[in-house]
Formats: sequence, structure tokens, C-alpha cells
Amino acid sequence: MSSHSNDSVQALYEGDQSKLYSGVMAHHSDVNSTESKSQVKKIWKIFWILLLITLVEVAMGMFMSHSLPRGLVNFFFLVLTVIKAGFIVANFMHLGDELKNFMVTVLVPLVLFVWFIIAFLADGGFWLHMNNSSESRVQITQQAEK
Repeated sequence: MSSHSNDSVQALYEGDQSKLYSGVMAHHSDVNSTESKSQVKKIWKIFWILLLITLVEVAMGMFMSHSLPRGLVNFFFLVLTVIKAGFIVANFMHLGDELKNFMVTVLVPLVLFVWFIIAFLADGGFWLHMNNSSESRVQITQQAEK
């Protein structure tokens, strides 16, 4: 049994958690407060930024993908996607409100993991090319065709 009083936040987490979601712990009791309006304004700002980035991606896909080199288009799409993901993680997953050390703890392994995937794909492509172009492989292929 908990030694906390029934009015403490800790007691709500240890006991009946339905009170957490029933409005007892609501952060904003007045939707017309300045705090609520600033949160809504922030969400709309993020919405417009994400919409603008998405429109740029769609326009690039429709009009510019045929005139620019494929690698450059892929790079632009990758950068815009990472920017959108950053906005979503920072704002809607609340990583932007965290301490800088925690952000680094989350982001550094993520960057290293992406590098890990790219490095292994490049390495796999190299070995596939080496395997298909080796002299012994070419000789075996030529003998099999005869």
C-alpha cells in the first residue's frame, strides 16, 4: 500500500490511473487561455512548415526529377525527409523539449545506425561487383554457356 496521500500525483500513478485521463490531471482547464492558444499556434506553424516541405517534395518529383541527375534528386529527397522527421520528432514526440544531453544520447546512435546501414550496403555492393567480375567467375560462366 502506498504511503502517499490520495491527492498527490504519485498516488495517481501508483493507484487508479483512470483519474489521470478523466480530466483530474488536465493541463489546460480553459481552452481560451494564452497557454492553450500559444500551443495551437505552434502546432499550426509546424503544420505549415511540414506542408511546405511536402509541396516542395511533390513539385520536385513531378517536374524536376526528369531534368536533374538521379543522385541529386535522391539527395534532395533524403534531406527534406530528414528535416520533416526532425520537426516531427522535436515537436510531436517532445524531443525538442528535452535536455541537450538526452537529445545527443538519442540522436548520435541514430546517426551511427544510418551510417552503419549505408556502409554495409556500399560494402555489399562492392563485394557483389567483385564477385561478378572476378576472372574465375567469368571463366565459370563462359564454360557453362558452352
